[in-house]
Amino acid sequence: MNQPLAGFAPAPVTARMENHGNHMLKVAMQTGNDLFARVGSMVAYEGFVQYEPNPPAVRQIAKDWLTGEGAPLMKCSGDGLLYLADYGADVVVINLNGDGLSVNATNLLAFDAHLTWGVERVKGLAKFAGQGLWNTRISGQGWVALTSRGKPIVVDCGGGEDETYVDPDALVAWSPNLKVKGKRSFRAQSLIGRGSGEAFQMAFSGQGIVVVQPSEDSTDRLRVRG
Repeated sequence: MNQPLAGFAPAPVTARMENHGNHMLKVAMQTGNDLFARVGSMVAYEGFVQYEPNPPAVRQIAKDWLTGEGAPLMKCSGDGLLYLADYGADVVVINLNGDGLSVNATNLLAFDAHLTWGVERVKGLAKFAGQGLWNTRISGQGWVALTSRGKPIVVDCGGGEDETYVDPDALVAWSPNLKVKGKRSFRAQSLIGRGSGEAFQMAFSGQGIVVVQPSEDSTDRLRVRG
């Protein structure tokens, strides 16, 4: 019985975070190197791992999530191997080397607890969407895992003058040093049914990357936030 299943066995640990297939994250847990993970994302673990839902570090910024964007998080600590997933979504692992990442909270799966993080308003979009768009910004030296509804594309903006345009409902994350602005366009077909006749895109320029998933999030990313 073990023979046909051998190809699905976990590979030896080579990094703090790595993929096990396309849809699962494997985290090497060590005492003193805690992890924040999306609540309900644990699918299995080996060793001794403890979980603390809504830890103090999360409660400190809960007031921002009331009007901004956030995800329920739990603190994971201990020694062993931890496996995380989010309803079969693709998992993208990023090693931050002192830089940062602005993440759509619905795509945030896990990150090292020692990283600097918080909820912030995205500049340049308020006039398009009431109070604008909120994202979770993470920075420092450590690991971050994101989810994508399908295999994502990572666009290198390249630092040129040309702008990269993205549907906000397909946006996963971007480099926070990029310049962001909104663009409104007209779509005749959106006049049919309940459409408003207007479409929004986010325009990125500068040096950095944009991560885009091949599926539109059902959440209205540009709704008014008080």
